[in-house]
Amino acid sequence: MLQVCSHLPCEANMTGGQEDGYWPLSGKPFFDLILSKSHLYPRYNLFIPAGMQLLLPSQNTRVVLTYKDKTWDVMLYGKGKRFDSSWRHFVDDNHLKAGDACVFELMECLSTKVTFKVQILRGDLPAELLANISGETAAAPIVIE
Repeated sequence: MLQVCSHLPCEANMTGGQEDGYWPLSGKPFFDLILSKSHLYPRYNLFIPAGMQLLLPSQNTRVVLTYKDKTWDVMLYGKGKRFDSSWRHFVDDNHLKAGDACVFELMECLSTKVTFKVQILRGDLPAELLANISGETAAAPIVIE
C-alpha cells in the first residue's frame, strides 16, 4: 500500500529508531512487501512498487536505508526502479528471510539522495494476519492495529 504525502521533497527528523524496531508511521509515503526468494540470496532483487516509483528520481541515485540507528547505502537504478545488489548487505546484516515483511517509509527524496526508514516484521506474524496477507500487490497491504 502506498500512502502519499502532499509535499515533496519529503524531509524528516531522523532521530533514532525505537529499541524494538517498531514505531508509528509518520504519514509520509511508504510501501510494504513480504520478502520472497527473489528478494534474497542469490538474486537480491528488490523492485520498487509502481506507486512509489512516481515519487523517486528517474536517474541512478544513492539510497540510505535506516533501521535501528544503523544505515546501509544502496543504489537505486532510476530507469528500472530497483535497488542494486548492495541491498544484500541490509538483508544479510538483519538476517532477513522469506516471509519477513519490510515497511519502507520515504523520509527524504532529493535528486542526489533518497532515505527510507525501514521497519522489519519477522515472518512469525499472528495467524489471523497471515490468513489475509498475500504481500504480492499494493491492494493487499500489511495492516497491524
